[in-house]
Amino acid sequence: MSKHLKTTKQGMEKTVSREQGDNNATQNRKTYNQNLDSETQRWINEDAQYFLHQALSTPVMNVLSKTEGAYIEDMNGKRYLDLHGNGVHNAGFNNPRVVEAVKAQLDASLAFTPRRYTNLPAIRLAKKVIEITPEGLDRVLFCPGGSEAVEMAIMLAKQVTGKWKTISYWDSYHGTGFQASSVGGEEHFTVGQGPMIPGAFHVEFPNYYRNPWGFTDQDQINNEYIRQIKNILHHNPDVAAIIAEPISATPVVPSVEYWQQIQDLCEEYNILLIFDEIIEGFGRTGKMFACEHFVIPDVLVLGKSLGGGVVPFAGIVTKEKYNVLQHRSIGHFTHEKNPLCAAAGLAEIEYIEEHKLVENSANLGDYIMDQLQELKDIYPLIGNIAGKGFHIGVDLVKDRSTKERAVEEAEQIMYHCMDQGVAFKIIEGNIITMRPSLILTKDDCDLIISSLKDALEIIN
Repeated sequence: MSKHLKTTKQGMEKTVSREQGDNNATQNRKTYNQNLDSETQRWINEDAQYFLHQALSTPVMNVLSKTEGAYIEDMNGKRYLDLHGNGVHNAGFNNPRVVEAVKAQLDASLAFTPRRYTNLPAIRLAKKVIEITPEGLDRVLFCPGGSEAVEMAIMLAKQVTGKWKTISYWDSYHGTGFQASSVGGEEHFTVGQGPMIPGAFHVEFPNYYRNPWGFTDQDQINNEYIRQIKNILHHNPDVAAIIAEPISATPVVPSVEYWQQIQDLCEEYNILLIFDEIIEGFGRTGKMFACEHFVIPDVLVLGKSLGGGVVPFAGIVTKEKYNVLQHRSIGHFTHEKNPLCAAAGLAEIEYIEEHKLVENSANLGDYIMDQLQELKDIYPLIGNIAGKGFHIGVDLVKDRSTKERAVEEAEQIMYHCMDQGVAFKIIEGNIITMRPSLILTKDDCDLIISSLKDALEIIN
């Protein structure tokens, strides 16, 4: 089944992508919304009355009254273990330490610093980020959000190399700014926008389960994916950067050898390797940063959880040798050194370290993966399981031999689990994605598995 759903509005056929999330215009969503109480429905309708409508987010799924720890809570007090969180809740929603740091910063009468000045929270956060990122990443820039951070990373690569083209991956998301969406590989964010940033080449992400050749040998699969990049480089010596998530959002996990080959190509052709860890950074994959599973990039892009789940904040970390743009400004943002955001970010990182949340992500992530493998042995609807730490994907298929995507079944399972108090997101129409808070307990993990098992039992 296609990853896209066609709908009609005012006689014109519209295509709504499933690439980034579950569709909100299906019959399953309508049925779910109809079962909500009248007060909640009233507020959902009022939300739709005032906000510009967007695919995937209007109408909304529910109305929340609280987000705390690993859970979200609706207006009726029903709690859901949230396995999505938009990637901001690594230390938990409304983390007490982060909230206290924000309150203290407000009380200190230093919630903003104009450009040309600095402040202690921003300096301390910069120092801490350099301390926890891999050795050799020694310079930072902060900005309001992930899209802007991606823009900064690409601008840095272009300025440093003197080249201007990029290579990135189909079906990837790097933000909604023009340059970020140009290197992103989803038509959902480019169609209808007119000319995008030129020179943005795309290749396929190394997927060993769904590779287009039907190969099973990992080295053979890697070689075919690498061949695509070599072909671009052969005809385009002016590529400045290769930008990618080290593990895709789906997630798909490449081999170490793949990223080593990419890094070798970058060194050979004087290209900067940019890793977008907006989702994966700060412990998500069982390492403080996902690149630690593979290779160290030239530029590391951070966001989402950097704001502590309270305020928006993002940034880049790069090497000392790229600190050569004193005559330019690639991060000329009003909130470049916002002390309130910096205080939240520092508190988040310290909480993750002190409570050993990276280790918790690794250990309980392995536990969930093992439990999912047991479910796979029982239920043929599960075609593949992939991930690291608390970054997990369950690929649902109608038939394991054809790997046809089980789109309708995935959506039914999602809403059944919602009824059981477990909320997650569907990507590409059929892949259950699990990105919970790193504060998860074993009991929380058991709730995830039992809820999914109940749903599979019904759907099967």
